[in-house]
Amino acid sequence: MKVVNKGLRKKDAMALVTGKPVYTDDITQGSSLVVKLLRSPHAHANIEEINIDKAKNLKGIECVLTYKEVPSARFTTAGQSFPEPSPYDRLILDRRLRCVGDPVAIVAGVDEKTVNKAISLIKVKYEILEPLLDFRQALDNEIIVHPEEDFNALCDVGADNNRNLCAAANSESGNLEEEFNNCVHIVEQTYSTRANNQTMMETFRTYTNLDAYGRLNVISSTQVPFHIRRILANALNIPKSKIRVIKPRIGGGFGAKQSAVSEMFPAIVTMVTGKPAKMIYSRKESFTNGSPRHEAEIKVRLGADENGVIKAIHMYSLWNAGAYGDHGPTTVGLSGHKAMTIYNKIKAFKFNYDVVYSNTMWGGAYRGYGATQGFFALESAVNELATKLNMDPTELRLKNMLTENQVGDTMPTYYNEILNSCTLDKCLIKAKEMIEWDKKYPYVDMGGDKVRSVGVAVAMQGSGISQVDVGAVEIKLNDDGFYTLNIGATDMGTGCDSILAQIAAECLDCEYDNIVVHGVDTDTSPYDTGSYASSTTYITGMAVVKTCETLKNKILKEGARLIDRSIEEVDFDGQKVFSLIDDKNITLKDIANSSLLGFNNYLTASESHHSPTSPPPFMAGIVEIEMDKLTGQIDLIDYVAVVDCGTPINPNLARVQTEGGLVQGIGMALYEDIKYNKDGRMMNDSFLQYKIPSRLDVGNIRVAFESSYEPTGPFGAKSIGELVINTPCPAIANAVYNATNVNIRTLPITSEKIVMGMLENK
Repeated sequence: MKVVNKGLRKKDAMALVTGKPVYTDDITQGSSLVVKLLRSPHAHANIEEINIDKAKNLKGIECVLTYKEVPSARFTTAGQSFPEPSPYDRLILDRRLRCVGDPVAIVAGVDEKTVNKAISLIKVKYEILEPLLDFRQALDNEIIVHPEEDFNALCDVGADNNRNLCAAANSESGNLEEEFNNCVHIVEQTYSTRANNQTMMETFRTYTNLDAYGRLNVISSTQVPFHIRRILANALNIPKSKIRVIKPRIGGGFGAKQSAVSEMFPAIVTMVTGKPAKMIYSRKESFTNGSPRHEAEIKVRLGADENGVIKAIHMYSLWNAGAYGDHGPTTVGLSGHKAMTIYNKIKAFKFNYDVVYSNTMWGGAYRGYGATQGFFALESAVNELATKLNMDPTELRLKNMLTENQVGDTMPTYYNEILNSCTLDKCLIKAKEMIEWDKKYPYVDMGGDKVRSVGVAVAMQGSGISQVDVGAVEIKLNDDGFYTLNIGATDMGTGCDSILAQIAAECLDCEYDNIVVHGVDTDTSPYDTGSYASSTTYITGMAVVKTCETLKNKILKEGARLIDRSIEEVDFDGQKVFSLIDDKNITLKDIANSSLLGFNNYLTASESHHSPTSPPPFMAGIVEIEMDKLTGQIDLIDYVAVVDCGTPINPNLARVQTEGGLVQGIGMALYEDIKYNKDGRMMNDSFLQYKIPSRLDVGNIRVAFESSYEPTGPFGAKSIGELVINTPCPAIANAVYNATNVNIRTLPITSEKIVMGMLENK
């Protein structure tokens, strides 16, 4: 291959490193109304009275909107394909307030100072209601978070708002209790993960205006432009044909921008006033009213025979949806179906869950999308099983997990899909070699209360949502023979513009720089579900392959016509169409230029792609830590990750993806914890209180690849974006146990928990 599997520079690399204006706020400079929100100080309340007279009469204020002045159609902000599994449970502004920070009023004015003053002039009388803050007590609680009669679930996800249920389901196979009765060793534990904020550099931000035809134009930092169009149409109660969404460069999303967080508010201001409007979330707002990872409690029962062969798994996930159900019904499924599938030899399984409402900030999508919580629980249980068996946890995994030998097998816990590619066993063996596991397991005494220990975990994810996700592209042959690739996929820093250009260049046998990529404008781009679910390379990449084949056939046909040959008598080498029977040929440049003249054909092609399967990528992660047993202080020394993502289209970008995901996983494992006080107010709402790891905190990170070939992906590729966050939590917990004999089952892993655990053991 000439272009694919090469570490080429990203298309936008120079623009980013030289500070070119590419982000939302860069390209929407100019006069627009500043939009801000008056937010609820209470976790649960009704608005009894609201007086906006002084605020709306303030000079420089264009409009003040309350629940009385906005549409009353319920919708979901979850950026998902229609019909969305997430319930329609919110309004733009509601009389009932369900968490601290819920919007009470929208204020728009000439500048931020004026708007802030107007917000201070709004007087609200609240009926303060008792909040439901502990999601473990939410199911069938007398406090109902969503008592409204127009609560609506479009899909049968088990939602019951009168029971505080956002979603519930059960799936099982085999005789679970019989298999457990035959097990010699059983681990039964409960694991807890906390809500985590995505902390992307660019906060939520949206600009809106009306064009000359009265259509709402939306420029927004979003991962899901086409879904945003539908969400706004639902919220504003206007046709989709009246909305155009444009996505500029995104300063990070990590799933947070798979929800419509900021879009509704400037949009309604523009609809009411007819004027351009812009809303930029502060960092505090992004912390307190974003869409973080769902808090979870996961119970695991794991059984094995005397030889360590895992026979049965039961997982129960209790999920905190928070105030609204965005992504609640869908993230929870991955916590079981992805985690259990690693151990595909089991004889019986059960996975059931409840997703419940509470009066805390609502959850959303975050890299890993629920699988991360599930892998912390199940991989930790597997490590505890290894201790019971007095077995090396890497050997226990090699005995039980999916390996290359299982290619062709059905995966019952993974919707009965067929495994087409897997090198997970090679990944684990290579990771062990890279970190010198056999020399370091379980720990090495360094003297002076210091030990170094190692820990391990394996993980998988998916490649798009099978039977749901759609990707489409259009490729045009331009004069002089260069190509324009129009995509609907959203590059949010991952480099998908570059990846798709590499695939196109390989298919069309041309230089990488001969492909010009255009990003998303819902008026002109082909439809794409968006950048989430690790779908872009796999789904949209195959759309590129199919489109290139169609365009090549058109080039062959047109070239053959121009040199007076049949299509069977010519071939195309990327530079020219040439005769197979004589010396006649015509260059691509001449074909392209002639296509703009007279009766010649203008050449363009567009194809879409979806997949009935979602082939899993795999990885093994092993960490080495240094532990001060006197204080419980953890220092990361080394983290090795070996990944099977099929064929890496761009190894450099794949490596950066892996490193970034590992750092986020390390943050989840050791630092990140959204905390609320007794009134439901978030206490750590800035980077001063909410700790994420810096480069100094993560030690040495090393990444390697064990390529497989996925026959359903472009050039054998699978996904990588979400997978790579899944191993740090269980691997670090395992290393802590190997150093101290303390199992930390509630994240984050802190020095206090370690020291208290050691004291309890004594």
